Amino acid sequence: PPDDDDDDDDDEVAVALYDFPGMEPHDLSLVKGCEYVIVDRSDANWFRARNQYGEEGYIPSNYITEKKSGNLEQFVWYSKKVNRNKAQELLRKEDKEGAFIVRDSSTPGTYTVSLYTKTGDVGAVIKHYQIKEKGDSPAQFYLAEKYVFNSIPELIEYHNHNAAGLVARLRYPVREQDKSAPSTAGFSYEKWEINPSELTFMKELGCGQFGVVRLGKWRAQHKVAIKAIREGAMYEEDFIEEAKVMMKLSHPNLVQLYGICSQQRPMYIVTEFMEHGCLLNFLRQRRGSFSLGSLLSICLDVCEGMEHLEAKGFIHRDLVTRTTSSILLVCRYVLDNQYTSSSGAKFPVKWSPPEVFNFCKYSSMSDVWSFGVLMWEVLTEGQMPFEQHQNHEVVTLVMQGHRLYRPKMAPPSIYDIMQLCWHEVRVERNRRRLLASPLRQ
Repeated sequence: PPDDDDDDDDDEVAVALYDFPGMEPHDLSLVKGCEYVIVDRSDANWFRARNQYGEEGYIPSNYITEKKSGNLEQFVWYSKKVNRNKAQELLRKEDKEGAFIVRDSSTPGTYTVSLYTKTGDVGAVIKHYQIKEKGDSPAQFYLAEKYVFNSIPELIEYHNHNAAGLVARLRYPVREQDKSAPSTAGFSYEKWEINPSELTFMKELGCGQFGVVRLGKWRAQHKVAIKAIREGAMYEEDFIEEAKVMMKLSHPNLVQLYGICSQQRPMYIVTEFMEHGCLLNFLRQRRGSFSLGSLLSICLDVCEGMEHLEAKGFIHRDLVTRTTSSILLVCRYVLDNQYTSSSGAKFPVKWSPPEVFNFCKYSSMSDVWSFGVLMWEVLTEGQMPFEQHQNHEVVTLVMQGHRLYRPKMAPPSIYDIMQLCWHEVRVERNRRRLLASPLRQ
């Protein structure tokens, strides 16, 4: 009979990007840098995997990356989410001859090497080299045309030892310091109900629409935000069913829902804790210190979070800087693609489009309008929109076609995006057009 090992080449092998201790008996622990065979990926957030000792269990899918030659995420020198401005900031901070970052270019599907050198008469210089591609089958890659390689890792390895047309050798890979592990979709596979005895309640963070929010810890190790739900604030059965669905939402730019405590009253929602608090305070406390690039990065992060919500059939309804954490989007989810509020429902007037004033009707396109106002808040570093006007005056102004002015830090091309968000006709507010805009650059 054929040897069982003959099928090994067909196994899907992944490399762990982070350590994962395993929270429940059915979990499998991960060790950063080790390889694992993926056995089942039917759940998008939790894969079943096998380690080198034959042990199987569930692992968070965002803690691993596929092991194959074309996947750069397994290499220390690659930074997927770093743009040109951020790369320059990191390299200057490192201040080492030959420090470099390989990152995604503004053109999708291409890569750039950002390289720091202090040689020459002009002091420190950062050069950006696009990795060029030639041929189709198989493709080859180069930085300097005389030196062509079959893969990007081979190219980086060669230029690690030879400048060969570059201003310096690629000597020191640079990454964002202390890159922490991402949040998981719940603490474990299929774990949405949390035992309140596993929670430690700490200081009060604030009081929201549905109750008090506290800082806490789960099993004395994971910082969490614990939101108490006032009795009668929502239909409990609907809330529990919605929470089960929302647990499956997992994105770097969305605050993660870890689970709920539904077996006692008051019920609790347990979410990821945001160290920097709301975006509004983050902007105001650091006013005057932001570059345009860093502010646009915040806008893009929020936009990508919105895109993920829309793709999953959710709308936000409260997209303003006071409910948005720095870098990560705090989401108050609504399950339907369109939500019509009951008579007298509260909504943030200064962030709302005409159809909300007229019909109390929410959709993903009303989120786009709110996103335009959030962009304005970000680019004014935390100013209040329509600051000189009361809510009833804002309704009249918006219905008459008045819009917020262009912030001083916003180039005309960016203000064009805001105005697209504030189009009176809902269907003209197209998020895909936003993401194809200068925000990505």
